[in-house]
Formats: sequence, C-alpha cells, structure tokens
Amino acid sequence: MDTTAMDTTASDLVIGADGLARPRWAATDPLLRDYYDTEWGMPVRDEAGLYERLSLEAFQAGLSWVTILRKRPAFRAAFAGFDPDRVAEFDDVDVERLMGDPSIIRNRRKVQAAITNARATVALRADGGLAELIWSHRPARTPAPRSAAEVPSSSAESTVLSKALRRRGFAFVGPVTMYALMEAVGIVDDHLIGSHRRGSSGVWPE
Repeated sequence: MDTTAMDTTASDLVIGADGLARPRWAATDPLLRDYYDTEWGMPVRDEAGLYERLSLEAFQAGLSWVTILRKRPAFRAAFAGFDPDRVAEFDDVDVERLMGDPSIIRNRRKVQAAITNARATVALRADGGLAELIWSHRPARTPAPRSAAEVPSSSAESTVLSKALRRRGFAFVGPVTMYALMEAVGIVDDHLIGSHRRGSSGVWPE
C-alpha cells in the first residue's frame, strides 16, 4: 500500500495524504485514484459514451479494471473512438486487425461483441436509443454501502436491463456486467458512506 495513505480502523475507506476518503481499490494506484475521483459514478447519458462504457465493461470481464484503464487509449484508437456508426461497419478484416493488435485485449468473442453491440446501438435509435433504454432501469433507491461487502454485484434492475439488451441483440451484457455499468455511469451510487465522492454525481444527492 502507498505509504502516503492511512487505513481507517472502522471501515473499508482509506484516508489519503490529501485528507480525502476513498475505498481501498481506489486509494493507491494513481490511475485508479484519478478515475475514482473524476469519472466513476458520474452520469454518462450520451450514446457514444454509454457504448464505450458498455464495450469496456465487457472487455473487463475476468480482468482487473486498471488493466482496461491502461489500455483505454489503445481501445479508443482501435475502435474508431467508439463511434457506433463506424464500429458497426467493421467486417472480418477489422476483426483480424483487432485480433492482431497487442495493445488491446485480444479476445475474439469480446471483439465481436463490441461490433455486434455497435450495430445494435445503431438499430436501437429507431426506438428511443441506448441512453433511454439504459437509464430507464434506474432504481427507485440507490444502495448505501458502508463496507465493500455491502456493495452488490448485481440487482433486480441490472438483471432486467441485461434481458432487455439481449432482446435488442446485444452481447456480453450479463447482470453483473450491467451492474458494473450502472455503477460506472451514475445510475446507482455505490460510493461507500464516508467517501468524498458519495452523493457527488447529482443523480443521488445525499
């Protein structure tokens, strides 16, 4: 652990040298700390932003999130800035190009899912769009975890969202992955009670 951080004795929060409380996963690695402080849990409501997060959450499955963050610039370059219209036009040549790119996660099923999901995103515009569908699954209340053990891995809403996306032709959108998406884009606020980020999104004010 970073020697500039000090564990609190009563929770899963860590007080940093800046005096701010963060969960352990965001307390030491500078990349994760910056992501936590500036991005995680902030509302994302635009189609391209949600498509990117949906894609990255799928690529993260089975891996650490910091691995995805380190590769995010390469992912953006490889996937045309996560522009759904451009990725929807990717073909088998693009799949092989991506499978030969060592700067991203070379998993064929995940690569193909990103292309499939781009096409599904474009098709969904005729019926309200990706943002409307995802945000329509915001729960009536958000969790209020006091410890990491109290943070859910899925929810009734993420399960329904998963089924709704699958019906629309999306892939790699299981309930756990969709709950991680909901956390990341502000649909739920899973910042621990006492974190400096709790209630900061404007979606779930304290």
